[in-house]
Amino acid sequence: MKKRCVITGLGIVCPVGNNVEESWDNIQKGKSGIAEVTSVNTEGCYARLGGEVKCKELPAPQFDRSVRLCIKASQEAIADAGLQKKIGEAGIIVGSCIGGAVSIDEYLTAQKEGREDDSRISNMAASSIANNTAAYLGLNGVTANIVNACAAGTMSIAYACDLIRSGNGSLFLAGGTDPFSSLAFAGFHALQALSVESCSPLNHSKGITLGEGSGILVVEEYEHAVARGARIYCEVAGYGVNCDAYHITAPDPTGQGQMDVIQRALKSADAVPGEIAYINAHGTGTAKNDEAEFLSLHTIFDGTDVSVSSTKSMTGHCLGAAGAVEAVFTVKAVSEDILPPTIGYSEEDKAVLAEKAGELDFVANESRQKAIPMAMSNSFAFGGTNASIIFAKGEHPVEDVPRERIFVTGFGQVFSEDTDEAAGTARVNLEMKDFTERGVKLGVFRKLDKFSQLQLISGIDALTSAGITVTEENERRIGTIIGTSAGPVTEVSNFQKNICEKGTTAGSAFTFPNTVYNAAGGHFSIFTKTKGYCATIANGTQAGIQSICYACDVLEKGNEDIMLAAGTDEGSDMVTYFYEHSHINGDRTLGEGSSTICLETEASARKRQAHKYAQIAGYACTHSAGQAGYTEADAMTEAITRALALAEMEAGQIEAIYAITSNQAAKESEEAVLERIFAGRKVIDVRETTGDCRAASANMQVMKAAKGIDEKQYKSAVAVSYGCGSYSAVVLK
Repeated sequence: MKKRCVITGLGIVCPVGNNVEESWDNIQKGKSGIAEVTSVNTEGCYARLGGEVKCKELPAPQFDRSVRLCIKASQEAIADAGLQKKIGEAGIIVGSCIGGAVSIDEYLTAQKEGREDDSRISNMAASSIANNTAAYLGLNGVTANIVNACAAGTMSIAYACDLIRSGNGSLFLAGGTDPFSSLAFAGFHALQALSVESCSPLNHSKGITLGEGSGILVVEEYEHAVARGARIYCEVAGYGVNCDAYHITAPDPTGQGQMDVIQRALKSADAVPGEIAYINAHGTGTAKNDEAEFLSLHTIFDGTDVSVSSTKSMTGHCLGAAGAVEAVFTVKAVSEDILPPTIGYSEEDKAVLAEKAGELDFVANESRQKAIPMAMSNSFAFGGTNASIIFAKGEHPVEDVPRERIFVTGFGQVFSEDTDEAAGTARVNLEMKDFTERGVKLGVFRKLDKFSQLQLISGIDALTSAGITVTEENERRIGTIIGTSAGPVTEVSNFQKNICEKGTTAGSAFTFPNTVYNAAGGHFSIFTKTKGYCATIANGTQAGIQSICYACDVLEKGNEDIMLAAGTDEGSDMVTYFYEHSHINGDRTLGEGSSTICLETEASARKRQAHKYAQIAGYACTHSAGQAGYTEADAMTEAITRALALAEMEAGQIEAIYAITSNQAAKESEEAVLERIFAGRKVIDVRETTGDCRAASANMQVMKAAKGIDEKQYKSAVAVSYGCGSYSAVVLK
């Protein structure tokens, strides 16, 4: 039997309350937290409403608002779960859409006013959210930031379960956080996607109302929870993640992507539609989203006794926090047998609803009692990412899929060259022919920022290298995990700078979609029509290897046959400026690039008669909160030794060592770890020829190792990398 994952703690701060009790009470009573926006300048805007957090006691003012919201919710979840004595072993997985957008706004605003405050730079990237939260709370388990826009909060809970089931931890804080920001407000305003009135999901559907907040759930392995006498709310019975591969901002109107992800969740839970008693719908309030969701729900759940509502009618759309906030409400619904409502229906609206709802029970205006043994929460996002998760009472064990061997079967790369050390930077010069020779038309090219361009080229080349043709038969069995250190930092900064200088109404509808971190993955999936598991992980340099570890977890779960695992980071004058002013890049040339590795189960590779470069024999991720009890050196040692143990190998059997150490004080201790474990053997640093391409460099290590094994330069290798307090290691043979 697979390890069971249960929920043992809840924490929340959102527009309807500053804790779980207050928020759930207001949700049951149908009280809205939506009002006139005060944190963003709405002068000249056609819409001025939002769901803002009204908490005056957010901790840790040294951090971005996203982190402060996350810490607040995490502290409540820790207390609720009774974890104060065990918190050091916990990991944290946080979903976010806009990352440190508030810090970017504050920094650029100060710069415009002639004030420099470089301390804010380290808070700008989404990579900093989980790391800063872990450091503040003293969490030493696996740490990651999932940045798949509005599906990120739901995906973070699912990833925490995957980590537990693969033996990478027993205890996680998981959820999402996003602040109210001028970037998001200006962007959705430019798309004409905001509602003038308070949003009316599954009803008037005239647009969204933005919200903010954080929801954190304690996800725990069942036996671990029982051993410490924890109170269990419910079980995470199943979940699914996929991609529409349809449009960067709009859902597939046929609802196929949504229906597929719901079916994935049901299959994961070994459940049928009739067992779902309640669905917390994505329910954003836009016409296209609501229409597609109605279609999806009717297709799968007509004829069942399911009840449906959207709590966004009270909180607004909390972006990367939405799925987590709604997960908290769904867990409360299951544990207390209460259906939360969708508010805002007049008597006339109810008559229209009766026609649209048909056989489905939509909960209008007032909460109701109902036995809820099993409930689902859905999240659908920019980039076409969909996520669905199921919470249930009682036991829901599912047989484990036997662990498959995983092989590297293809590569794609595009890198800068460190040819001018005096310049301090190295760039990739892309031309239109680089895209046309790969079948990319001008209309597609024009939609891409540099970050997406790099990823598209390396991803296409990886598929070509592996000899994979995407067809209707295999498109849902091919997924992507993209790791990045800083994401589309140029696009985000330019967008934010423009609205800082010209006002909120100056947001660009053309560039805004590319400010979300998962846009590159979305563009790639749309072009290639790959519709499997789709995630973007932001976690410093090592994210380029962590993406490989994540992809291996997905493959071992059995949902996909092929996963593309990438590391991508761009360079630009803006990137160089931030790195120079934050003093985090040391004396190494700053480069840019993308490296994508095709990973495949043995069964799939055999069926395709694919060339197998090397086997991913072992992998592990670790994290250090930077405290004396468990240092960066300890975390690095554990990542390597756990990867070796999974590979059933000794350090002395490793013939090639690829490593990227930090540029900070931990570098000397990291080098000492490598010296001690590998007894003075040469360590290869791939950055010597490309410059520091961050996540791309980390991923490139595994590519180099696999090629070396295939060319019989050596029989085994290890690749290890550092970033944001985290370490990832992969053993190949």
